[in-house]
Parts: sequence; structure tokens; C-alpha cells
Amino acid sequence: MDHITFLVAVVIVTALAFDFTNGFHDTANAMATSIATGALKPKVAVLISGVLNIVGAFLSTEVAKTISGGIVDDTLVTPGMIFAGLIGAILWNLLTWLVGLPSSSSHALFGGLIGAVWVGAGADAVHFDKVVDKVLIPALASPLVAGVAALIATYFAYRLTTRARRKSVTKGFRIGQIGSASLVSLAHGTNDAQKTMGIITLTLISAGALDHDAGPPVWVIATAGLAIGLGTYLGGWRIIRTMGKGLTEIESPQGFAAETASTAVILTSAHLGFALSTTQVASGSILGAGLGRRLAEVRWGVAGRMVAAWLITLPCAALVGGVSASVVKHGGTFGTVVVALVGAALAAGIVLLSRRNPVHADNVNDHHEVAIRTAPPAGVGTAA
Repeated sequence: MDHITFLVAVVIVTALAFDFTNGFHDTANAMATSIATGALKPKVAVLISGVLNIVGAFLSTEVAKTISGGIVDDTLVTPGMIFAGLIGAILWNLLTWLVGLPSSSSHALFGGLIGAVWVGAGADAVHFDKVVDKVLIPALASPLVAGVAALIATYFAYRLTTRARRKSVTKGFRIGQIGSASLVSLAHGTNDAQKTMGIITLTLISAGALDHDAGPPVWVIATAGLAIGLGTYLGGWRIIRTMGKGLTEIESPQGFAAETASTAVILTSAHLGFALSTTQVASGSILGAGLGRRLAEVRWGVAGRMVAAWLITLPCAALVGGVSASVVKHGGTFGTVVVALVGAALAAGIVLLSRRNPVHADNVNDHHEVAIRTAPPAGVGTAA
């Protein structure tokens, strides 16, 4: 097996591994509020989400085309650069999962790829205008749009049900949440699975296996959908706890409003080819839903840490991707093996650390522990 063929095989496997981490890292985007309100049991929620992520992967390929032929010059990219970028993205996903921070898997991927291509082929190989138009602007706008939409929806949900019996309102919105959470899962598969499709397609283009304007083949769509679906079913319980219980206390009308707002923003952006962060959209929606309910407690300390993670995700992943690309570039097959082994060792270490304080389906709604770790100073966090 020659070096290029070996690299292509390694990249495809690594891309699917990233897709798997993307799935369990982002399960919270769809199901955190439904689990927090009791609309769905945790294990049922992740099963529904996993299946619908697979279905969603087949709905569109616009985001995949943005990645495979948009943010970097596919005539200058090599499989080694893509592999290096994926290592940076996977390690960032695992690290933020360990600490329960809902950072952006999308921006980790973009950061790793940009850093690796910059080191491997020079700054001219990165289309920074496309990065701004298709990544950075949506990153700023999408959580704000989703947050405002969720705030307005939450306000009217409570106003319109003021005279209704509280038990009936809760039951009705919980039923509604089953549908709205399912739609978020479908939208997540449509948006996020495409990123891995785009990466694998870019790899095949760089190796000469596909034309430069080619879209993802059916087998790429199917494997990417399956990988993200399996990851989603595994359940990223640490991040589900943060988004469901750590950011604000969610009631069923708020959960329905947040999920509906997230779905609308994600599906619209996927149709337009914007590779936005579903994590940022979902977080913005949950925060907006918290602000939309009178006297709801919003934990601004948690929100601040989330925003800080968003800001450093792209550059941190870019740094790891750049270092990895340098090793691969100068070390050839040996360098690739070294990067793979180091990455695997670090990933295994993170997983072992997570076992010291396990979070699973049975304790994901344990609010007391979340409150101890994330409570804001006295007098902070009450919103009208």
C-alpha cells in the first residue's frame, strides 16, 4: 500500500471517528431540554435522536459542498493535512466533553482543518473570505437569532396559557416537545453529518478519486450518517446535564420554544449551505427560553464559560491541527503513525479521567451536583 492510499484510508477512518464524537458531543442540542423537563426518558431520547440523525444525513448536501470546495483550496490540500486537522478537532471535542462544556464541534473541525492547511500549504490555501461568510458570520448571528426567537416564543407560550391549568399546560407542551426535539435531531443530522461528508469528499478529491466539483457519494453519506447516529445514541451525558440543568431551569413550554427555534435556524442554514454550529444555536435558544420566562434563573457564570469556550475553540483546534500537520508533512508515513498514536493516547487518557466522575442516563438530571459546580454569585442570574 503506497503512502497516499494509506493516508486516504486513515483519513476516512479518522473522519468517521470525529463524526462519532460529534454525535455524542451534540446529543444535548436536541434532547437536553426534553430530558430535563421529563418529556422523554433519557435512553428513549438518545435512541430517537440517533435514528433521526441518520435520516437527516440524507436530506441535503449543501453544507458538505461548502466544506469540500469552499473554505480551503482543494487543489492544494493533501490527505495528510486533512488527517492532521481531524486530530485537532477530535481532541478538542473530547476535552470539552470531559468538562461538560457544550463547545462547537463544527468550529473544532474548521479550526483543525484551517490550521493544518495553513501549515501544510500556506495561507493562500485557506479561503478566508469564505470562512468569514460561511462560518464566522453565521457563528455570531445564529445564536442571537435563535435566542430572540426562543425568548419571544416562550413569552407568548406563557401568556397564552395563563388561565389554563398548569398540569394540562405541562402535559401538552411535553407532548409537543417529543415532536420539536425530534425535529432538532433531524436538523442536526442534516447539518452536522454533512461536515464529515465534506471532509471525506475533500480527501477523495485531493487524492484524485473524485472530480474537483464532485458532491459526496452515496456511501459517504450513509457512513457519515451512521457514525453520527451511533455517537448520538451513546449520549454525551455530561453536556446534556450542562445544557438541560446547568444553564437555566427549563420547564416544558420553554423546552418546546427552544427546540422549535433551534430547528428553524438549523434547517434554514443547512439549506443555504451555512456550516453553523448547532451547539451555539441550541445554547442560544435555551438561554433565550430562560430569559423569556418571568423570574427564571439564568446562570450567567455557566453561560460565560460557554462563550469563552466558543471563542477559543477554533484557534485551539487550529494550533493542534497545525502542529500535527507539520509532523505529518516532514515525517511521511512514520509521522502519520506518530500523530495517530499520540492522539489515541491522549483520547484514551481523557476517557479514563471521565470515569472518576461518571455521568449517565440515571444521574443526568441530578441538579444538586450541577448547582454546586456552576452556581453564580448571590444576587446574579434572575431575569424578568
